[in-house]
Amino acid sequence: MHKEMDNARTSDSSRTTITELMIPSYANFGGKIHGGILLSLMDKVAYATASKHSGAYCVTVSVDTVDFLQPVEVGELVSLMGSINYVGNSSMVVGIKVISENVKSGLVKHTNTCYFTMVAKGDDDKPTMVPKLILENATDVRRFVEAIYRRKFKQNYETNLKEIKSNWDKQDVASLLKDQRCVSRMKE
Repeated sequence: MHKEMDNARTSDSSRTTITELMIPSYANFGGKIHGGILLSLMDKVAYATASKHSGAYCVTVSVDTVDFLQPVEVGELVSLMGSINYVGNSSMVVGIKVISENVKSGLVKHTNTCYFTMVAKGDDDKPTMVPKLILENATDVRRFVEAIYRRKFKQNYETNLKEIKSNWDKQDVASLLKDQRCVSRMKE
């Protein structure tokens, strides 16, 4: 057990912030920053945070809840703050908060919060054990527990969707589509 505690790390030890200026080439036709640019930056901060915690090369295995709450404008500074919220055997959940700042007006906007699941890889390219996470305060505990619940919700969602697909022929599709904004031209 002493060896495991020596290998345990705090969230603060791997906390990472990346700040980047949003330039015109990042903009879409509407003049706002492409969501794909922001996703790429989120992936970078997730990698940096997970690699710092694990001391290993890491890969992205899933991205949860990327809701774009507010647009990001050309000329704003975007800061992405990553922290380890949860660890499994080889996996880590990196929580990312994204804010944009208009340096002229001083306006700061929270544009989104999302969660990346990263897996540490060893030299053999196989998943490798990551250090335990030391929970130092109520926020660390809350984030760890929320990650447990998100994982359970995701497993339930996948189980429910699999059941729906396997029972497709038993679905009352007509009643499900009745008040939806679609036109069914399916032949009986």
